Amino acid sequence: MTGTTTTEKSANNPLEQFVLLAKTAKGAAAIELIKQAVETPGVHVFGELLDMPNIKELENGPYVQYWNTLNLFAYGTYKEYLENKDKVLELTPTQKKKLQHLTIVTLATKSRCIPYSVLLEELDIKNVRDLEDLIIEAIYADIIHGKLDQKNSQLEVDYAGLGRDVRPADTGVVAETLAAWGQACDTVLACIEEQVTRANVEKQKATYHKERIQRDIANIKKSLAAQAGGGGVQEADMAGGSSGSGGSESSREALSAPPDAKKKQQKVKGIKGSGVPVRSTTSLPVQSSVGRRGFRNNTQNGIKQYENFQANRKEQCVS
Repeated sequence: MTGTTTTEKSANNPLEQFVLLAKTAKGAAAIELIKQAVETPGVHVFGELLDMPNIKELENGPYVQYWNTLNLFAYGTYKEYLENKDKVLELTPTQKKKLQHLTIVTLATKSRCIPYSVLLEELDIKNVRDLEDLIIEAIYADIIHGKLDQKNSQLEVDYAGLGRDVRPADTGVVAETLAAWGQACDTVLACIEEQVTRANVEKQKATYHKERIQRDIANIKKSLAAQAGGGGVQEADMAGGSSGSGGSESSREALSAPPDAKKKQQKVKGIKGSGVPVRSTTSLPVQSSVGRRGFRNNTQNGIKQYENFQANRKEQCVS
């Protein structure tokens, strides 16, 4: 179990095996360890190895170039290597390419868009084709994440896939950067809380308004239902009263009147030349036998009166 755990840690942190070996390596063994560390693929941080006592001893002695070379890979760039070739070891092609990749990481921490002109100068590359090949290798090695903008001749960096060692003198800058980041987070958090509070207030207002409208609708429905119920009772009462007061006559008329009774227009015409004015009844409704009988009696009486009038007139003429 312990052996498996150690192997997993070594796979996750390739430098760990060199740190373990540095505990006992001295002199020639220590410098050989440095050469292997700076050339091994996947090893990009060297701070822990620099802190080992046996490695620190190389800073003041005949192997100072190895110490300087390890510092170069930990904190430096390819341009610094070119400027201080006499103080460091001569690098192999593999070591040069690793240092160039680390230089791209350093540039990516300063700017997200790196012009090709800057990269060509910092990496000491003569043509754009070789530069793009080097960048593509770094992207596939998960050292940086970005894309080539060939139209604008620049490298657009999304983020660096690894972090480099921090010089002891730069810890203050890192602390300031983290403090500024923390303040920015606090500001954003305060804004979010304010927005949440405002949203909750608006939600409460909307809920109250909705409930009030629902109550008003319910009250209106109750009022309409009550009015409809009262009107129906009143109409029923009126209908009952009317039927009670005129029930006998209406019932007699309903029984006596035929179903298809119609209004008729009747006229009584005077005899021509009699001098009796014409009386007419217009649109007399035929409602019952009693009404028809009365109308007939009146007509007969009128005829009798007319006959009496004619008889008296003849007598006057004779006399």
